[in-house]
Amino acid sequence: MLPILQVGPLAIQLPGLLLLLGLWLGLSLAEKHAQRHGVTPNQVYTITFTALISAGFAARAVYVIRHISTFGQNPGGIFALNPDFTDPWGAILGAGLAAIYYLYRYKLAPWSLADALAPVFAILMFAIHLANLASGDSYGAPSNLPWAIFLRGAWRHPTQIYELFASGVVLFIFWPGRPRDRFTTAGRYALYLVAATAGCCLFFEAFHGDSPIISSGLRGAQLIAWLIMALVFWLLSRQTHPLAGTNNEK
Repeated sequence: MLPILQVGPLAIQLPGLLLLLGLWLGLSLAEKHAQRHGVTPNQVYTITFTALISAGFAARAVYVIRHISTFGQNPGGIFALNPDFTDPWGAILGAGLAAIYYLYRYKLAPWSLADALAPVFAILMFAIHLANLASGDSYGAPSNLPWAIFLRGAWRHPTQIYELFASGVVLFIFWPGRPRDRFTTAGRYALYLVAATAGCCLFFEAFHGDSPIISSGLRGAQLIAWLIMALVFWLLSRQTHPLAGTNNEK
């Protein structure tokens, strides 16, 4: 694990650097292939950064609301540059609202936009697991397997490596520009990518040692993965519109 990268007098937080690098690579790849889905490179950058900014504000706002008594005693903490003071569901809400606004404001085809942004999602997932490997977060359950790693006082499943490898396979399969991603219906590229990612989470979450168990061995992240996969397959069953190369697909 290497949470801090020392470069001369500089101490760089490697997980954050890896996430920024993943975002940049994802945007670069999406920009290269966006026009195949009727989306301009400028629209890819604009909606991504709008969603990220909205996610950041919403994540902090929801966290503050949930812990209002704490921040009532220390209002200055609301503006603290502490990533721990964020709520993941607030981030999802903020990003979703930003995407809805952008789609409505610029009259874009939702499924075409989803396909155009899919590379950003795929590479970010790879970067997240790489960042977890660097930080030691998202660690595994205790294990006596030969390939177990010593982390947090015990030999554990190297879940970061499991998930890094799985996300790399998903990224390879869904790499944009391959013939296999030329689906006949807009949105299927993004939906299959999300389903594959949720499936990997569903499987590898069983080896985690840091996630709460709801009941009968089912973990919270697995329940969310099941719900995501159910939603994806429901959306796939309802799709009827052919893939369009322009934003006139409405």
